[in-house]
Amino acid sequence: MEGIGIGTSDFKKMRVKDYYYIDKTMYIKDILDNKSEVILITRPRRFGKTLNMSMLRYYFDCRQKDNKELFEGLKIITQDEKYTSKLGYYPVIYLTLKDMNGSTFEESLIQLKTELLELYIDHAYLLKSDKLLDIEKERFNNILNFRADKIEIQKALYLLTRLLYKEYERPAILLIDEYDVPIQSAYVEGYYEEAIKFLKTFYGTTFKDNPYLEKTVLTGVSRVAKESIFSGANNFKVFTVLDNEFADDFGITEEEMDKVIEDFKVEDDKEEIKKWYDGYKIGNVEGIYNPWSILNYLTDKQLKPYWVNTSSNDLIKLILKKSSTVKDKMESLLKGETIEVKIDLETVIVGIENNEDNIWGLMLGTGYLKVVEVVDLPNKIYKVALPNYEIKLLFEEIIDNWFRNKVIGNDLQSILKDLVTLNLKEYEKKFEKLVVEMFSYMDVGENTAENFYHAFVLGMLVGLKDTYYVNSNRESGMGRYDIMLEPKDKNGNSFIMEFKVLEDKEEKTIEETIENAKKQIEEKQYEQNLQERGYKNITKMVYAFKGKEVKMKVF
Repeated sequence: MEGIGIGTSDFKKMRVKDYYYIDKTMYIKDILDNKSEVILITRPRRFGKTLNMSMLRYYFDCRQKDNKELFEGLKIITQDEKYTSKLGYYPVIYLTLKDMNGSTFEESLIQLKTELLELYIDHAYLLKSDKLLDIEKERFNNILNFRADKIEIQKALYLLTRLLYKEYERPAILLIDEYDVPIQSAYVEGYYEEAIKFLKTFYGTTFKDNPYLEKTVLTGVSRVAKESIFSGANNFKVFTVLDNEFADDFGITEEEMDKVIEDFKVEDDKEEIKKWYDGYKIGNVEGIYNPWSILNYLTDKQLKPYWVNTSSNDLIKLILKKSSTVKDKMESLLKGETIEVKIDLETVIVGIENNEDNIWGLMLGTGYLKVVEVVDLPNKIYKVALPNYEIKLLFEEIIDNWFRNKVIGNDLQSILKDLVTLNLKEYEKKFEKLVVEMFSYMDVGENTAENFYHAFVLGMLVGLKDTYYVNSNRESGMGRYDIMLEPKDKNGNSFIMEFKVLEDKEEKTIEETIENAKKQIEEKQYEQNLQERGYKNITKMVYAFKGKEVKMKVF
């Protein structure tokens, strides 16, 4: 073994350079055993999808002369002829859409044309074939010369499958990696409808009644609703993180991890490694580790977040920004608790921030959550939790950055310091400015306004996690408070916060709203819980909101 190939997703390079490799070649057997013509497998990012696709490419491709050597000593070679006879048997088309992420539809289309150009260059030997018609070669050259129109681009994969069939007299294997990148980018950048219309024809032309395809494998992070782009696919089957099929083909299983720990002699860190990077469950396989994080840890021997925030998290960030109900429940998850939610893994991107079932499905599929218990399978009710410590830190970072990046002229830590040191006049002034600046780009629905403001303040208070317990909607005295800030040092200042929203249709003033909230805190004795546990420095606060206007009362 020559080392660890961090970031190496080319199977041939891994094997030739003798990088450390966890044998996932039984994935080839699983693909061959599956009877579906079109297989879509969704897994979190950096879980080995591209490396596995590269492995399929080298195994099946009839043009790879040294492919048998690449698989020497691996599990697939020990299988019977049903599988070994497929080594180097099919023509293969490999397309990645990871770079189809333009800020406009036109830019995205150019990126696709560039990928198709590279693909056609790889198969340019077909232009010398006497089996192709002149008109077919002309269409081939349109792609090569970057002059293909939109219709020719949409039919480019179908054309290539037909030409490969004519040349080799056998159907092709089609591999499409990161199929969902252009879909998510289109939604985030605002050209979703145009992109979906194009992609529906692009995939429909490729898959529907295509006799030149043996099998198609697509990988991505999210499962997009079939009706949106795959309505024309024959014998189409999706396998998500909830399915048993292909469950141990991605990520590092418990058994594989034991060998890794032994090989790299890091037994002393075993429990900490588990705390940081374990915790994923795929199908019926538990204890799956994040491979990207493990490889990075083995390289620098430091326990820290490696599953870094990249542009692939843009959709998650957009959802967290817009969905107050999800942000509210994140508090429980960040405290290590489980929550019970309905999960729909068939993601409908449009309006996803308003569809909580889809939101939790996307977060589960993308690796931010794990299923702890199936509560009601027919109705898709599950108990979920954060998988590990690394994901907990990432969520805290996302929430923290969400505030930091949008607060112009305000230092969030300064605001929080003013609060906990009872510099409340300065705190109120900064908070009012914060509200105006933050709410200028957020939508606050009439029916969820109070939850929205509540979640907004909760997100801000994440910055106190090291010195305070932040509790929300718990019983105390004879009622249920909105937020309680409980210092980990009992000599510190504790806080009870109540939120009230004044709507335009109400006739009372914002001052009356404040007085009613103050009366509620006192009558229901919200401070009783803190007093019984020995806290003496208790500050009670009322936040009264009216759109972007906020007034506070401290007593």
